[in-house]
Amino acid sequence: MHPGFWGYWQRQRAEGHRHGGGLAGRGWHGEPDQGWGPEHAGPHGCGPGACGGVAALRAARERFAAPGDEGGGFGVRRPLRFLAHKLELNDEQIAQLATVLSALKTERAQAEVDQRRRTAALASAFEGTEFDAAKVDAAEQEQARSAEQLRQSVKSALSQIHALLDEGQRKKFAYLLRTGVLSV
Repeated sequence: MHPGFWGYWQRQRAEGHRHGGGLAGRGWHGEPDQGWGPEHAGPHGCGPGACGGVAALRAARERFAAPGDEGGGFGVRRPLRFLAHKLELNDEQIAQLATVLSALKTERAQAEVDQRRRTAALASAFEGTEFDAAKVDAAEQEQARSAEQLRQSVKSALSQIHALLDEGQRKKFAYLLRTGVLSV
């Protein structure tokens, strides 16, 4: 679903409500909205999008929103919330998973810093009148060390996640990895 949809939808319903009808309480093509029963209607007979306010929109947004493309860590925007929902984790598992994901996020951030340092070192190798191969070699060694450290962190995180999940949750986690919903 497009991220701007909910704002557009809210504005359309609010404008219709302010102008004495319009789209408030109506479906996509102006017909009466069959989805809202009287128990969901606001004070003017409109659905929760217009009279229910921001809380109703936030609830709908969280319920229907797909995971974002951002995220770095596990390929989803909010990996802890996503995994807690998909794997049906209990509170103790969520707390442990939060610790693991936090450590992994820190390691990934450090790897990004190391990558920027490598880029700066490569650029400085070109600044002088002669090419400085020693700077390039040092930058490459530092990058290799950083990449190995990140690989070890990911391996450790996966090991810890494996230990805290039960058999059914591990199968769901493996399915999410296999289908590309999660990326490590």
